[in-house]
Amino acid sequence: MTLPAKLRAGRPGPRPLRLPGGVSLRVERRALAVGLLLTAAALVLAVALIGTGDFQIAPGDAVQTLLGNGTPANDFIVNDLRLPRVLVALLVGAALGMSGAVFQSVSRNPLGSPDLLGFGYGSAVGALSVIVLFKGDATDVAAGALAGGLLAGLAVYLLAYKQGIHGYRLVLVGIGASAMLVAAIQYLLTKAQFAEAGRAMVWLTGSLAGRDWEQVWPLLATCAVLFPLVLSQSRALRMMEMGDDAAYALGVRVERTRLLLMVAAILLTTAAGAAAGPISFVAMAAPQLARRLTRSPGAGLLTGALMGSVLLMLSDWASQRVFGSDQLPVGVVTGLVGGVYLLWLLVTERKAGRI
Repeated sequence: MTLPAKLRAGRPGPRPLRLPGGVSLRVERRALAVGLLLTAAALVLAVALIGTGDFQIAPGDAVQTLLGNGTPANDFIVNDLRLPRVLVALLVGAALGMSGAVFQSVSRNPLGSPDLLGFGYGSAVGALSVIVLFKGDATDVAAGALAGGLLAGLAVYLLAYKQGIHGYRLVLVGIGASAMLVAAIQYLLTKAQFAEAGRAMVWLTGSLAGRDWEQVWPLLATCAVLFPLVLSQSRALRMMEMGDDAAYALGVRVERTRLLLMVAAILLTTAAGAAAGPISFVAMAAPQLARRLTRSPGAGLLTGALMGSVLLMLSDWASQRVFGSDQLPVGVVTGLVGGVYLLWLLVTERKAGRI
């Protein structure tokens, strides 16, 4: 029996979806249903967020305004003030969800997310260096966050590389790098003046407040380029989860594919951080929740991205409605929920004997 036949044994594959022109596409029907439900949930949350604020807008009026049939007051509030924030939340959540799915699949470890591997802290060091040392504006801070995340990712990859990348070695190196980067963040805060320290703490918390179209367009362009690139490697990524030897036997260029996916995931993480600051735990929780819903053994890239959008928009809605109008930045809410989820994950993994 060949290797692919062995892999398929005991588990029926997805039924082919017949398309016009004789094209056949294999789709996991449960994953498709979950993806459609998550898409619907994201749209509902987007409309709810557009209507949330000091000036409440009914869902029907919000939809009419988005379609170009709203009053001048609603048009200004929706299109100029609230829609950019909602789009940033959607794109940041999707970018973090997809990058988390990539890292967890590459490391074959549920803890292998950008939060714990140091890439988010690298972005924070880059942003704080611009704020504290160079007194840069918002564009400079975003560029510093992008550069810091890329340098941290390169350093972790080089330190973890030894005849390939092993999942646990990548996680351990990432945790060590995170500790060093946290120390660098604390050092920069001690060197900051009062106003700069306040600005740095606001950025470090992670927030969607005040986001406008200047944050939307670069993030949208990044996602438009990197999402198709990552999705095109989903088959190779699924094979790599079976082990490097099995992937080599099936014709996957493992190291090249792994490096390409890691660079794309780091870029997604740093672009999200540049737009909204370090939003914690979304990248770790979203792919795992999506995989539990779909019951799929694969990486779940697209469902992970959709789940990330839903989680971040739900957290933003909670920060405005549960705690009052913008009393808590969204990063505080995701950190609170993510900390509880991490404790639950550690307990379940320990009971299963995997850690």
